[in-house]
This record gives sequence, C-alpha cells and structure tokens, in this order.
Amino acid sequence: MPDAAPPLLELDAVSKSFGKVVVADRLSLTLGAGDVLGMVGPNGAGKTSVFGLISGTLEPSAGEIRFAGTPVTRMRAPDRCRLGIGRTFQVPRPFGNMTVFENVLVAVQQGGGLRRQASYDAAAQALGRTGLLGQANVPAERLGLLQRKRLELARALASGPRLLLLDEVAGGLTDPEVAQLVGIVRSIQADGVAVIWIEHVVRALTPVVDRLVCLAGGTFVGDGKPAEVLANPAVREVFLGTEVTTSLTGPLAPDGDEPADGAP
Repeated sequence: MPDAAPPLLELDAVSKSFGKVVVADRLSLTLGAGDVLGMVGPNGAGKTSVFGLISGTLEPSAGEIRFAGTPVTRMRAPDRCRLGIGRTFQVPRPFGNMTVFENVLVAVQQGGGLRRQASYDAAAQALGRTGLLGQANVPAERLGLLQRKRLELARALASGPRLLLLDEVAGGLTDPEVAQLVGIVRSIQADGVAVIWIEHVVRALTPVVDRLVCLAGGTFVGDGKPAEVLANPAVREVFLGTEVTTSLTGPLAPDGDEPADGAP
C-alpha cells in the first residue's frame, strides 16, 4: 500500500515569547486537508501570534512547523503563501486608494503568482464568492465594516490557499451579517480548503468547525468537539467565565435583506 499523505499542517513543540510574555509554549497541533478548526481564548492569549507563526510573519524560538510534509519553520511569509497558506488580519488592511478589484488583483498576482487574464479571472471569482463584485470599482477606503471584512477574505482566497487562517472576521458584525459570513466559510469548506478560524463570536464557529481548541497562557487548555470544549471547566474559567450563556452559543439570526483587532 502507498504511504499515507502527511497532515496538511503540523506544529511540533512550537514556542514563542515576547520578553516574559509567552504566547506559545511547546504547542503541538495537527490539521488534515479540508479540516475546519476553531480557536478561542481570552484576549492576549496568543491566538494571533500563533497565526503569525503559521503564516511566517513570526519566527518561533523552538520547535518545527511543517506544511504538507515540507518544513517551513524558517520559510518567509511570501513563500508560505505561494505554498498555499493564506490569512486574514483582525483589522482589515486594504490599500485604501486602490479599488476593491485592484486590491484583490494584487493578492492574486503577488500571493498566487498568476498573471494576465488568469489573474483577472481569479480576482473576479474571489469577489463573486464574497459578494463584492458590485463594489469592484469602489475605492477600498469607502467600504463599510462588513465590506472591508469581505475584502480581507477575498484577498486571502485570491491567493489560492490550501489552508486559510481567519482572524476574527466576524468581530463587529451584526447577527445577520455573521450568518452571511458563515455561509461563505461553509462554501470554502465544501471546496476542501482547510480552515483555522480565531473568533470571539463563538456562535459563528459552532455551525462550521469540526474541532475547537482553547488557547490560554500559550498552551491549549481544551481540544475536541465544540460542545465538549465549551463545557470544559478549564475553558469556562479562562474564556467563558463560570456561566456559558446562550448569547455565546445560541443560533444566529436569519440572514438580513442587505447584500451582502490586533493584540497577540
């Protein structure tokens, strides 16, 4: 029998600290192709820093990171993007004086390596998928919060990722807007793209993720099925408090009629 394919992502005893603040303490994690993992934890737990370690904007002080069997621990962020690791940021970072289409085209050409007509087609596809085709010629600086979040997602998708890192893309949105966003993430999942989604809006995660981890103090204090992790006393203590309310885990409101932050 042929050897089994390696996991898509492996963190092997990865550590990182900023002075005395430890954001990753021998973290180990395995993610398969097409898996969808949610990550929760209190502010300052190191969740965004973990994304930096995976995407290449931060270098670990110890441990190894592998992507599809390839060691990427010392690989630069642009090279990891070309391998298939895409990410969004808590605070959207568009080029404000460029149009929505131009923003996505930059991601296609620089992150995905496409040129000419293929890059234009990929940019249009990413905008269509995120509901932004109607705003293609609008300067990015004129977009509202929901549209900026969608543009951040469109730029990440445009690079053609095999692994998509979503950093609080639901933050600040209304329930109907979050429901629309969940629909987009589900469509990405259906295409076999693996996703790690950091989110404080837990009710956005539970309909989508297969597995949930809780990060606190640079370590995982919970890992498993979402309901099991949310019921874990250690998780309730550090993240949810002593009482888990339905406002955190209850269903989202129905879709509305409208079309459709950075501490470690």
